[in-house]
Amino acid sequence: MNDKIMVKRDIVIIGGGPAGLAAALAAKKEGAESILILERDKELGGILNQCIHNGFGLHTFQEELTGPEYAARFIRMVKEQRIEYRLNTMVMDISQDKVITAMSRQDGMYQIRAKAVILAMGCRERPRGALNIPGYRPAGIYSAGTAQRLVNMEGFMPGKKVVILGSGDIGLIMARRMTLEGAEVKAVAELMPYSGGLKRNIVQCLNDFDIPLYLSHTVSEIQGRDRVERVVVSEAGPDRRPIPGTEMTFDCDTVLLSVGLIPENELSRGADIQMDPRTNGPVVYENMETSIPGVFACGNVLHVHDLVDFVTAEAARAGRAAAAYCAGKQTAEGRTLDIRNGSLVGYTVPQHVRMDADFTGADVFFRVRAICGASRIVVKDETGAQIASFRREHMAPGEMENIKLPRVLLEKAQGAVTVSVEEEQA
Repeated sequence: MNDKIMVKRDIVIIGGGPAGLAAALAAKKEGAESILILERDKELGGILNQCIHNGFGLHTFQEELTGPEYAARFIRMVKEQRIEYRLNTMVMDISQDKVITAMSRQDGMYQIRAKAVILAMGCRERPRGALNIPGYRPAGIYSAGTAQRLVNMEGFMPGKKVVILGSGDIGLIMARRMTLEGAEVKAVAELMPYSGGLKRNIVQCLNDFDIPLYLSHTVSEIQGRDRVERVVVSEAGPDRRPIPGTEMTFDCDTVLLSVGLIPENELSRGADIQMDPRTNGPVVYENMETSIPGVFACGNVLHVHDLVDFVTAEAARAGRAAAAYCAGKQTAEGRTLDIRNGSLVGYTVPQHVRMDADFTGADVFFRVRAICGASRIVVKDETGAQIASFRREHMAPGEMENIKLPRVLLEKAQGAVTVSVEEEQA
């Protein structure tokens, strides 16, 4: 396709969910004029449109909103700023020189040449095929997100007697939602010895409704040929395999799977962007720029967040950086520091920090790999010298942690810095 029929924009944002909307607004505020959002769904807002529960916006707006209310505020601002967006548009490919191939029923297949690209595609649920659960393939097995869409947007109840595998936030929220709609949630089984969800969701969605949570348990068999009839839940050993003799059988017609989220990164891999195997998202610098100059990533496509407020704050950082890139304001690279994960830390984002003239400090996000009591987050350089320490009373894998590393501390570092967690002795 030649340049005469190629669309040109300064910034193209892939994804019209909370990350994409926040990135567009921040780029516009920073002075970018030619911005285009591409969204594959029929409306803006992304996954928030089906999240009708409250708990959103406490950090961003200092009030509690539902998912659609939170999204609506950003959508209204995007429209007020007259930022261009295209719905029902699927992005097929991103090239290394930032040419985007997109397709829609209205426009067919076309290409867009961008000065900067922001990846904001979100994440998807891990499917049953990744779980190796024995049994037939009866009706009545849904991912928790699919069930959420059916109940909240389509007005369809997936079933009446439910067992949920996995205690991620969507699974916990759907345990409450199904109960409120009249279903009986028999059990939530979690393979790990801890829940993957926020503490508040465990309390509000399970404890408040007397729904049992079985930690270190898994579904070992799904029975029923045409429709789910029974589910066998077994205790899981240290190898995460079912322990014979520990089986519990629940009569049910529905199984919901809440077994983890995967960043939606087929486009990123296709563009040969450097990926982090720990996050399953791109490797980024402190301004959310990926290994391809002018391509930025933010939100759940980068790493799975627990709060949408953190998604939009991170996306705003990407939007400002993309606008600066288009305006040629980025300064020459200074010293680059690698940020690595040490003991009890699953990953760190960003993975690199550039100490250029405008750099004032880095917000580092991470998750721990186990439940930690009173602990210290310790940041050390390659010589073993401690450059920062932060105390926490409690940390859990289901809750994202954040530390601020100002420039004055990072300038002291010799080589790469490592973020570790050291539990305090009782």
